[in-house]
Amino acid sequence: MAMGEVPLKFTVIARCPVTKARVARMVLSHHAVDTPVFMPVGTQGTLKGMTPKQLEGMDCQIMLGNAYHLGNRPGCRILEKAGGLHKFMAWNRGLLTDSGGFQMVSLLKLAEITEVDDVHHRMDHVTQFCFRRASSSSHPTMVARCY
Repeated sequence: MAMGEVPLKFTVIARCPVTKARVARMVLSHHAVDTPVFMPVGTQGTLKGMTPKQLEGMDCQIMLGNAYHLGNRPGCRILEKAGGLHKFMAWNRGLLTDSGGFQMVSLLKLAEITEVDDVHHRMDHVTQFCFRRASSSSHPTMVARCY
């Protein structure tokens, strides 16, 4: 992204005076997304049963990924080696990932929380601990550097 370039531009196109619902357009660095939008879930960097070309043919504008699951499988090393999540998925349109916070809380039995606002998580498929900084929960730190 070029210096001074805004990573997200959100423009409201119309509002309903009764329900307050709105139609808007988000312009992301990879693609523009009209809202409201159907967003299929590619939890681990893939949408099961459909190829990226098929999704593009259906005019799918954005996919959702899950930071915890992406960090677990395929893992940050593989995503980095692929050149980021977009390249790993062969997806040139928008991506949205969550923070992984729900899994961090729901899987506390696999976690060790330290005094300095850190959470160490034992991943499901590996015996090592994975580091997450809770203060950065608005940004999926486990996989953010892989994008």
